[in-house]
Amino acid sequence: MSRTFGAVIIGDEILSGKRQDKHFAKIAELLAARGLRLSWVEYLGDDRERLAATFKRTMAAGDVVFSCGGIGNTPDDHTRQAVAAALGVDLALHPEGFEELKVRFAGEEITDKRKLLVTFPAGVQIIPNPFNRIPGFMANDHYFVPGFPQMAHPMIEWALDTFYRDQFKEVGGTVEKAFLLTGPTAYESALLDLMERIVADYPTLRLFSLPSLVGKERKHLELGVEGSPNLVDKAMEEIRVEVERRGITWVWRP
Repeated sequence: MSRTFGAVIIGDEILSGKRQDKHFAKIAELLAARGLRLSWVEYLGDDRERLAATFKRTMAAGDVVFSCGGIGNTPDDHTRQAVAAALGVDLALHPEGFEELKVRFAGEEITDKRKLLVTFPAGVQIIPNPFNRIPGFMANDHYFVPGFPQMAHPMIEWALDTFYRDQFKEVGGTVEKAFLLTGPTAYESALLDLMERIVADYPTLRLFSLPSLVGKERKHLELGVEGSPNLVDKAMEEIRVEVERRGITWVWRP
């Protein structure tokens, strides 16, 4: 059974525009390299209650979720506490995480503040961090990693390769084709019946339609499908026949 992959990207600094998100594109890239796709992404601020509600909802949905940010030990980091609330458990010093901490700070005092770095919701497993040995944690197909891309991205890649190899698909096993449609009836609402028919007849394909505007004027409608090559070709032929019947001009999208 194929899984749905999502991402939660956390940080007031991203929502305020002070920092640009570097996670969305990379997660999509890591998934695409394995023949997978990102189905959704949510951007959230450092709001513990909202984070807890979000994780409770996404865990109930059964999605695979990569959460970036907010697992540090400063007052504006709320992810650990929010996940504990979503799971209905307390926070506790993680024994394996503590061993990683001792390696990271070998010869130095392990202060209470440092212990907070591996104080996670009770019962979770750790995610190894090859950058500095400070681990993330995982529970219910949710993977909580730091906000720093150089740490987060190898940790996400490890999770994919460790737990989801059975989901990988051959890269290049799917194709995407589309027409650029022009004319007075080349707009989405006029073609809904055609789109609905294609979706019903080809449930394994992904249909998409993207209008393009120049000012207030319609330039064209990009209409296409993605999936296995033979079905894509059949669906596109059906679309071509129908748009020609309706007097709509088409060209292949470059």
